[in-house]
This record gives sequence, C-alpha cells and structure tokens, in this order.
Amino acid sequence: MTPFRSLAAPLALAALALAPPAGAAGITEFPTLKSGQWEMTTTSSAAASTPRKATICLDASTQKAMLDMSAGMQKEMCTRMDMRREGSKFITDAECKLGNSVVKSHGVMTMIGDSAYRTESSATFDPPFNNTLRETRTVIDGKYAGACRDGLQPGDMVTANGQKINLRQMQQQGQAQQAQQAQPPRGK
Repeated sequence: MTPFRSLAAPLALAALALAPPAGAAGITEFPTLKSGQWEMTTTSSAAASTPRKATICLDASTQKAMLDMSAGMQKEMCTRMDMRREGSKFITDAECKLGNSVVKSHGVMTMIGDSAYRTESSATFDPPFNNTLRETRTVIDGKYAGACRDGLQPGDMVTANGQKINLRQMQQQGQAQQAQQAQPPRGK
C-alpha cells in the first residue's frame, strides 16, 4: 500500500473538517498559520489509545496546496459543507461520503493568533465505516514550534508512527492517478 493510500482516509477527514468550502457563506478568508514547523497532537475516541503526535513544515504555498486539495475532495465527497466564523472560532458542519458511509460532522477550530489552534470535532458514520466505526470525537491541538528543522522542508510531515511524507507529492500523486483514470481506453 502506498503512503498516499494508507493516509488517505485520515487526511481526507482532517482536510474536510478544517478547510473552507468554496464560496462559504459568511467566510471571507480562512485563518493563515505562521510559516514554520508545527506540532500537532491528536486525540480520538476511535483510536482508543494514547494521543498521536505529528510534525509538519508549513509555508504559504503548502497551506494553499492543502486548501486546494481539500476543496477538490469536498466537491467529490460532500453534499453539504457549511462554515461560519464567530470571532476566533471557525465552525463547520458537513455531510460527506467516505467509502459506503455517509459522514455527518461538526467541527470547531479555535485560533489563538497565528501560532496555535484547537479543533474539536465529532462525526457519525451511516452505515458504520469499515463495518465498525459508528462515531468519533477528535481533538487536535496545533502549535507553532519555530523555524522548520530536523531536515524538514515545506510540505514535509512526520506522522505519529515516524513515517515522513510530503503533502505536495501526495497531492501530485493523487492528481496523476485521477488524470490516468480519466484517460479513455486505447483501442487495439
């Protein structure tokens, strides 16, 4: 299994929960995070384990690429995506399709300037995702940790299990796969 496929579902859920829908009523701009290295701690009821930590190196172009990727996923997967801003909070309610499941989610991202955030979200799956997951509650705490270090370049992410991936390359791989699938079959 490629890194893209093994991370697709969790990244899709995160991207869908955190990114603004195209033309979201009442939202004129999505929060911009400070460029540099970010540390994220995710606690999920679905994981039933210790919090998972990840590190990502962000810059403005990486953030734009992530928003563009999530906007594409929203178009493909979601029938409803509502977002509103209340002060430093960005509230999202969505209904999307993931596999055979309809996912109804609610998320609140609270910004602390451009150097920290906390996202609290809940989701239900009907039918249960992979026949087991009926609902989740997830909390993501993100904080700016300074300039990118440890050899990380913008777009690099180190997952909770230590796997290093590049989000830009994942996006490019996904686009290449879509283009390949869109080509008509060759005649004999």
